[in-house]
Amino acid sequence: MIGRVRTLVHHLNKSKMATASHMIHNTNAACCSIPPVQSEYTPKGAFKSVGDFKKVYVTGGPSDNAIVCVYDIFGFFPQTQQGADMIATTLKTTVYMPDFFEPNAPFPSENFPPTTDEGKKSLQEFFGGTANPGEAVKKLTAFAQALKSGGAKKVSAYGFCWGGKVSLVSGGESTPFESVAIVHPAMLSVGDAEKLTVPLGIYISKDEPTDEYIKILNVLAKKPFATKNDNKYYSNMFHGWAAARADLKVQDNKEEFENLYTRLAEFFSKTL
Repeated sequence: MIGRVRTLVHHLNKSKMATASHMIHNTNAACCSIPPVQSEYTPKGAFKSVGDFKKVYVTGGPSDNAIVCVYDIFGFFPQTQQGADMIATTLKTTVYMPDFFEPNAPFPSENFPPTTDEGKKSLQEFFGGTANPGEAVKKLTAFAQALKSGGAKKVSAYGFCWGGKVSLVSGGESTPFESVAIVHPAMLSVGDAEKLTVPLGIYISKDEPTDEYIKILNVLAKKPFATKNDNKYYSNMFHGWAAARADLKVQDNKEEFENLYTRLAEFFSKTL
């Protein structure tokens, strides 16, 4: 165990010393090219009613497979939709982004991070109500099953922040997913990883607990699907950098945003 932890710590240190380009070698023809990232972006998909959701952002397709995106607490944002468009285009598949908060509203981005006791209380109430992770897991699982009933042969999922927690938990026993991925996840827990029955892609920023990240990598290394997992520590990025809080006018954020979606595309191309 000590040797394994040392290896993982070395991995973290190596991540910190990586160059700004961070591009990974990809031999899979399905994802040889990620569309360029745009600072000012108009989403390419459309909103439709799918499964039990009245509002779902749908992009790409048609395809035998499907990928579900679980947005962060801020709901639909052009940055998150651009990422979904990139994956859909690269893998020639359909990406679905349901409105998990319907009929309620997402958490107001102008109120994050909360700086007052009242604001902090509002955030906790949001997690306990509109964004209750347990209820979202049920919705996500039912949505995947609906996609399969509709003709999708294989389905995977990825999520950000709160959506990362939902996606990770959804990869446990009797999961309908082939794989799950989490990006700058909130409420990161090794206990959730221990219950995983499918490959995981895990990508954290400097704002997530690296000790929990190391514990999760230790667990993943012992799984029967260990060779299919993927991970990266984005030590120069902040929580939210790949979703609603991404500032794509800043060069390093833009480069790491592209790198993250390249990794996601490669991960899903191997696990779907």
